[in-house]
Amino acid sequence: MPNTVIVGAQWGDEGKGKVIDIYAQKADIVVRYQGGNNAGHTVVIGRDSFVLHLIPSGILHKGKICVIGNGVVVDPKALLEEIATLESKGIKIGARLFVSRDAHVIFPYHRKLDELREAKKKNIGTTKKGIGPCYADKVARLGIRFVDLLNKKVFKDKLNENLDEKNPVFSKIYNTEGYSFDKLYEEYSGYAERIKKYIHDTTVFLNEAVGRRERVLFEGAQGTLLDVDHGTYPFVTSSNSTSGGASTGSGVGPNRIDKVIGVVKAYTTRVGEGPFPTEFSDDLMERVRTKGKEFGATTGRPRRCGWFDSVIVKHSVMVNGIDEIVVTKLDVLDDLESLKICTAYKYGGRIYKDFPSDIEVLSNCEPLYEELPGWKSDTTGITAYSRLPKNAKNYLKRVQKLLSTKIVLISVGSDRKQTFSSE
Repeated sequence: MPNTVIVGAQWGDEGKGKVIDIYAQKADIVVRYQGGNNAGHTVVIGRDSFVLHLIPSGILHKGKICVIGNGVVVDPKALLEEIATLESKGIKIGARLFVSRDAHVIFPYHRKLDELREAKKKNIGTTKKGIGPCYADKVARLGIRFVDLLNKKVFKDKLNENLDEKNPVFSKIYNTEGYSFDKLYEEYSGYAERIKKYIHDTTVFLNEAVGRRERVLFEGAQGTLLDVDHGTYPFVTSSNSTSGGASTGSGVGPNRIDKVIGVVKAYTTRVGEGPFPTEFSDDLMERVRTKGKEFGATTGRPRRCGWFDSVIVKHSVMVNGIDEIVVTKLDVLDDLESLKICTAYKYGGRIYKDFPSDIEVLSNCEPLYEELPGWKSDTTGITAYSRLPKNAKNYLKRVQKLLSTKIVLISVGSDRKQTFSSE
């Protein structure tokens, strides 16, 4: 297996956890390179369901090394809780988890700022986990990394600097209490003591592994349309969820990455606020949401659902350099009489075949559709492409043609076994 990046090609929740779990079987190392515990990857193995927020999905395979890269922002309390949950289910972490010494640390003041800003400003739909404020500190050169957390003098100086800036913001702008230096220092020194065995120079580790021709799988979180540069700004996450983030978030050069795989649902979903041109009417929304169990793995929020949008996925193929596509949740469409695929947008007398970044266009455009007949047949027990109903094959062929990218895997259920090749 070549060094591979797996990315979501819609607004997240495409089923990346399951796909990463499948590809991890042939990998030696699995790397998470951006985001924080605002993401949730769900993997179903038999009767067991695992929801992973920080640790790469490869941890569910014995012997696989999992790396949390420098591009991730880490809440140490959430990380320790996730480790404890996995170990309680019989998943041995041991020396298989590496956390970058350069990853930035989320503090309670980040979470509080996230919540206060979300309430005060236009609702963006953040998870209020402190992700954005932590990235903001990173860019402002105020951030505290794990390497800083392990150095008592540096940690004291940086924590004082942060509280000197943030406590007046809490009291004067938000009319709320700030944070005690002593309490935070003691709490986070305790986390540092418990986590230090996992902290490494992961950039050197990964590049040495690549040099030995070990197989590295890069695990993206969220989706392309939530990328801070290439998504539906400002209704986006605070990091680069596109394939380019794999290099900056891990320290592995782009010339060492061999393949990019994009994951899409057979329809479209998004969580929270923001434009969604192909969103269903209420009746169809409820029908698809219920069958697809479309509720956020991190927040539990109901996902908005809509028809497959080839405009946004073509954009994803381009900005990620996607070589191959995996289609998930085809089975959710089993009961529908007919299906629609969006091929362009219409706004102000103009036809948009490429993704428009103008938020007004995205929020008010009319999606232009092609309509295809449904297959009205249960696909959940199918294990080979050749056995799919004719209309299901036609639907996939049309999607593939619109994207000019080969579909390589199809998923018809949440279990590992409900996935098969398009060959």
